[in-house]
Amino acid sequence: MFHSLLALLVPVFMVLLPIVSIFMILLILVQRGRGGGLVGAFGGAGGQSAFGAKAGDVFTKITIVTVCFWLLLCIGLLLGLKTGTHSRSSGFGDGRTTVPATPAPIEPSAPVPSTE
Repeated sequence: MFHSLLALLVPVFMVLLPIVSIFMILLILVQRGRGGGLVGAFGGAGGQSAFGAKAGDVFTKITIVTVCFWLLLCIGLLLGLKTGTHSRSSGFGDGRTTVPATPAPIEPSAPVPSTE
């Protein structure tokens, strides 16, 4: 039951993971670090937050929740793809190659008649 539900959620996870990743990158870039963050790099006031004095605490909590959600998405996607019920194709066949046990005998070719 759990694996079939997880396999159904794999396409949802594949859409959500890049969205959450980009959101997390932007959220980290907006935060003010010791050096002033991204705002200070573009000439903004390095000592002040662009979103208020308490914005650092709020951004930290949102970042922690976002990272936890991102990790759960990664684990869910990994487990969903490991179940084997999700159909995916690499474009190179099914991955199996057949090699004959003994090589086929070479037939002698008929002589080519001369045209002279």
